[in-house]
Amino acid sequence: MATTESANKTAFHDCFSAELLQRISSAKQPSHRKSGRSRKKLSSDSTTTDAADLADTIEYLSSEIFDSLPQGLQSLSYTTLQSKPDLESYLSQDSLATLLHSLPPSVPDYISTYSILPPSTSLDPLLSATLTAYFAAVASPPPTWALTKKDASACEICARDWIPLTYHHLIPKGVHEKVRKKGWHQEWELGRVAWLCRACHSFVHGLAGNEELARKWYSVELLMEREDVRRWAGWVGGVRWKAR
Repeated sequence: MATTESANKTAFHDCFSAELLQRISSAKQPSHRKSGRSRKKLSSDSTTTDAADLADTIEYLSSEIFDSLPQGLQSLSYTTLQSKPDLESYLSQDSLATLLHSLPPSVPDYISTYSILPPSTSLDPLLSATLTAYFAAVASPPPTWALTKKDASACEICARDWIPLTYHHLIPKGVHEKVRKKGWHQEWELGRVAWLCRACHSFVHGLAGNEELARKWYSVELLMEREDVRRWAGWVGGVRWKAR
């Protein structure tokens, strides 16, 4: 769970950053500048320093907001959304209002003190847009295995990127019916695959039978927790084919 939340925090940071930068860039147009009271700049030293200060600001605000979200949102995934569809209710206006009220005072205070947002923009639409993008980033259904080939650049176990890859059904097809009857995994999970070189593919199937693979070793992350798999990956990763 901690790993999921760490990845989700990074995803939230990216979504928040994109939404905030879009609003800040719109406010930097000359036609929007007022001659009287100007927005306080994060830094006046140089463009580079200003960008670094802005990055620190985004990191601080996104972290403060994410840490204040309900646990269900922090650990959100496609799997949890299937078992708890009511999580989507957080995107409703009423729920957004509740989330805004639950933000630590440091967030609106910081935004107000440093004039992070243009005068015409409030925190409400920024948070709404960020959460919508965050949901899409972490809770979208996984692609079918055939569509993941284009993104597979290296074996997911030994990391060799110059060798042909094969797809390994993380939940072996031979036990799908039993998996369904026993309720070990949800239906959408049955199509999950890992892209492995032939050597690593054969090694994984030599570790355990199909049923044990389906019950205990149904992800690359779980496989890599095994010491024997890590030793194998370290060894085979250094094996290269000789030129013919």
